[in-house]
Amino acid sequence: MTKSRHLFSSSGQWIAFKRGKYVFDTEGNWVGWTPWNDGDVFDPNGEYVGTITQNNRLYRFSDRPNRGYPGYPGYPGYLGYPGYPGYAGYSPLPPFAEDIEELEAV
Repeated sequence: MTKSRHLFSSSGQWIAFKRGKYVFDTEGNWVGWTPWNDGDVFDPNGEYVGTITQNNRLYRFSDRPNRGYPGYPGYPGYLGYPGYPGYAGYSPLPPFAEDIEELEAV
């Protein structure tokens, strides 16, 4: 089974996790996927959610170009709770980035 990658805000709070190509909120609800196998996360409707950056941060960038509709990935099923990772520490926001206040489950 693929290992979970915990994702954090700039303040170090755990906000999501990634397993395989799928991204989930802290309660295990599916919120998006990485269709191009890079850091960009999209919801199943093709809307940009945010970008996974260095140090396992998930930010929304205002300057991301439209990449087109990535298709529908198929439902990932329920993966269970990945465990609480603790606090990641502060990390400054990159230019044009903002923290994601709330992730919407699919």
